[in-house]
Amino acid sequence: MELFEKDELFMREAIQEAKKAEALGEVPIGAVIVYENEIIARSHNLRESTQNAVTHAELMVIQEACKVLGSWRLENTTLYVTLEPCPMCAGAILQSRIPRVVYGARDPKAGCVDSLYRLLNDSRFNHECEVVEGVLANECGALLTDFFRSIRERKKEEKQKQKLMENDK
Repeated sequence: MELFEKDELFMREAIQEAKKAEALGEVPIGAVIVYENEIIARSHNLRESTQNAVTHAELMVIQEACKVLGSWRLENTTLYVTLEPCPMCAGAILQSRIPRVVYGARDPKAGCVDSLYRLLNDSRFNHECEVVEGVLANECGALLTDFFRSIRERKKEEKQKQKLMENDK
């Protein structure tokens, strides 16, 4: 299997994690870490469920992979994530020495791999990552677009119901 095919295969696993997040009412972002062609850790966003700002998919999956490998150094691994990592997650990726990051959709508001900054390729750090962007980007992006569209529609419906109730009084 060629590298691109592997990247798509593992990104589909990250998408499955994103769908788990969505089912919980979380922003649908999922991540997996692969070591020697096997998924050793998987996770998804849990910020709303935990009310904890640091329970991003990437941080959760890094913690799990560290437990599995018994080391904070995640050398020889690849992180697959459906959305471009934020500054906090990019920092954790650098600190854990993940050599390769594959992500789906860009994040123009908080992405720090390509969009706002290029933290994973900044030579001033003592570690840099190979970055592959855009793997199944349309599918990853659609998960987020559909999720936020449904929230906006639900809020609009609630507002309309509230207006009707006020008019009935």
